[in-house]
Amino acid sequence: MENQMKRGLLDVCVLAAIKDADSYGYQIIKDMSPYVEISESTLYPILRRLEAGALLTVRSEEYNGRLRKYYHITPEGLKRIETFKEEWKEIMMIYEFVTKEGKKDE
Repeated sequence: MENQMKRGLLDVCVLAAIKDADSYGYQIIKDMSPYVEISESTLYPILRRLEAGALLTVRSEEYNGRLRKYYHITPEGLKRIETFKEEWKEIMMIYEFVTKEGKKDE
């Protein structure tokens, strides 16, 4: 898959992972694992990029004597998910065209 497209898909997947509740890195990876494989070395740059784009915010909270970063989706992040859903409809139409079998209409 083209890197740029995969990057955009992973961004939306990360946003979807925190859509319903704030979460932290390890939990995000765990929540995504049934659907997409993602490593820490891939996740954390995505989280920084999404934060820089104001699609999520970060807060630190102590957990077992260590600081843990929790990620929270912003209204802009929620809009990005909705935009993705609309864009995906068009992508699916293209996919159906590319994979269709049979004769062309004459």
